[in-house]
Amino acid sequence: MWPCQSPSPRRFLTPVGKPTSTERALTSRTHPSSSPLLPPPQWAATHSRCVPSLGGPIRRAARSANSPCSAIPGVVVADVVYIPFEDQREEYIQNDSGLLFIGTAMNPVSRPWSFDQFEPGVLEACLQLLQVSPQHETNKRMDYLNRKNPVYIGRVVSAMINSEDDRGVLKGKWAGDFKEGVNPSLWTGSGDILTQWAESGFKPVKYGQCWVFAAVMCTVMRVLGIPSRVVTNFNSAHDTNDNLVIEEFYSETGQKLNRSKDSIWNFHVWVECWMTRRDLGSGLDGWQVLDPTPQERSGGVFCCGPAPVKAVKDRRIDLIYDIPFMYATVNADVHSVILSEGQVVNYSKDTERVGSLICTKAISFPRLQNITGDYKYIKSPTSTISSRSSRMSEDSTLHRGSSRGVLVVLSLDQTPVAGEPVCFTVKVTNKQSVVKMMKIHLNAQAKEYNNSPSDTFWESHGVVKLGPMEVKVIQQQITKVEYEDVVGDDLINLAVVLEDLNSPERVLASEEFNIASPQLIIQITNEESIVPGKERTASVTFTNPFSHMVSGVLTVAGAGLIQGKVHFRMPPLRPGGSVKQRITFIPSKVGAKMLQASLALSNINSTIRGFQMVSVCRA
Repeated sequence: MWPCQSPSPRRFLTPVGKPTSTERALTSRTHPSSSPLLPPPQWAATHSRCVPSLGGPIRRAARSANSPCSAIPGVVVADVVYIPFEDQREEYIQNDSGLLFIGTAMNPVSRPWSFDQFEPGVLEACLQLLQVSPQHETNKRMDYLNRKNPVYIGRVVSAMINSEDDRGVLKGKWAGDFKEGVNPSLWTGSGDILTQWAESGFKPVKYGQCWVFAAVMCTVMRVLGIPSRVVTNFNSAHDTNDNLVIEEFYSETGQKLNRSKDSIWNFHVWVECWMTRRDLGSGLDGWQVLDPTPQERSGGVFCCGPAPVKAVKDRRIDLIYDIPFMYATVNADVHSVILSEGQVVNYSKDTERVGSLICTKAISFPRLQNITGDYKYIKSPTSTISSRSSRMSEDSTLHRGSSRGVLVVLSLDQTPVAGEPVCFTVKVTNKQSVVKMMKIHLNAQAKEYNNSPSDTFWESHGVVKLGPMEVKVIQQQITKVEYEDVVGDDLINLAVVLEDLNSPERVLASEEFNIASPQLIIQITNEESIVPGKERTASVTFTNPFSHMVSGVLTVAGAGLIQGKVHFRMPPLRPGGSVKQRITFIPSKVGAKMLQASLALSNINSTIRGFQMVSVCRA
């Protein structure tokens, strides 16, 4: 138990009065009485493979609420979406919860997500998605015939998750406020989104960003019986001119400038689906990339894939679908440029930053699995994520900059944690046998994961004298008071520029990092004897790490554990204070279930999360 401000921690207060529009959107859940939208009888009889699944079509109009496995027919080895191992089938089809990874490659953050494929109304919504697709409305007969092909289904679903071209599920928004809908960071599962979309008459749900698009698509594909998983690519390139180069521009004082049409997202999230590629040959069977986030058009429609992961690795740009785009996403080079009065005064290249870590949730365990080697050939030990912070290859500028006369290395002393100062070290080396006078410019900017940084919120400038071949180490820190109100859930772009006072020489080193948020602590009583139908108790504890009082709304959810969601209002909590909330739940399904909690703070752009796996045994 974390230390509390008093012997008895304060309790969250339950909401009083009518729920807010956001709370209504996040808690809406009904139980549709209509049957899933299957093809008309004449088509069902002739073309029974109308919807691909692990062992064949979905041939029923209802499922048993107490048996998740009833949604998955028997395994057929010859099936085009057959995946060979039982633990893979369990993870990639039947698991109704998981982890999405965001943050940065050096400090990945796991975000719990409920896929909800066995929750009321979700199967119906997924089948309705196929029925309202442009392909179905244009030619029902051909649509039913093509549904036996997972490649076809993947492209249909990839397009239907976003609403750019059709009556799709989600409306994307990456800037401004979210008053007309739900902030993407507040969604905790797919069920609310899919059922809200279906019940609204197929109006797009506001709002989604990449991890929401991907997680909802993963749910739909699992419902249809296609093995699926959510994948995160850290330092994901969006190369608009197809030259495999992303340019970044800095001022001579270290401020990152918004000058390029290309961009690097600190992370981007997509879906992999397992299928046979009879259209390409057996060597390209297996995991296929499908990206429902609307970035570029594919065949005139905002969708992406399926692109075989093996083809991305081997740069098979002669094959369909969208392999050149995906190859650039994980392989582009980064060119960093320092500008002074519009002129280039320094240029450097980083060949390893883009796609530095590609990962997904591990099978059966709540942890990260590194799958970078599936997408790209690892050039050397220095290109693995575990070693990059301590040793860099000669053509990489991450953390460091070099010229003929000077070398600068920028490194974080430890992983930044909310409520603590950001401590970092600048190491400057004079590579020549002459004295040098150098100006040092340090600059920190807040940035969203998919945008250029905002204005500078912290800077420091000074002069250092370097003797011949001398090395100097400079310790710096950004206090929590200086960053916490600016950054929240965003990231920090930190840069150092060395300026030689006796020459036009400039050297740049930079780093983008996230601040690790505290976690909610979830404890469950009597974990050994949890069975369906019997009420259990858990507690959620939060300790305020910030330098000022915070308040917010706690949301607790868990597919198969809690019907819908439960909300509690947290009154203002002083710095260092703790609060504990007791909750009850009644499991409805057997298996490993996720109890998750999120605390959306009202006066800081930050959401605190936590989860606990619950093993529900048969009575």
